[in-house]
Amino acid sequence: MKLIYTGQSLLALEEALDFIAPEVSREKLIEIRDSILDAADTLTLQPLQGQKEPFLEHMGLGHRRLVVDHYKIIYRVDGEYIYVTDIFDSRQDPDKIKG
Repeated sequence: MKLIYTGQSLLALEEALDFIAPEVSREKLIEIRDSILDAADTLTLQPLQGQKEPFLEHMGLGHRRLVVDHYKIIYRVDGEYIYVTDIFDSRQDPDKIKG
């Protein structure tokens, strides 16, 4: 399986990290980023490990989520590809995820 990050997911990760940057050390920021990316990497071995994402069921694309601390890695599996479509800070209003 091949893991692909969409532009939206990379932008969302950057925005999430920028948001918390004033509150944490650079080392902690890197630790958080790495834990999110490492968790996403595990999807190549177990792509269906995440729960179905109820806020995106209306799209009918089988979106799933993997939770790491306060972050949801939103993804979907399509054949041999795993598309990470969003990295969502779960402290936000969940209706924002419907995008």
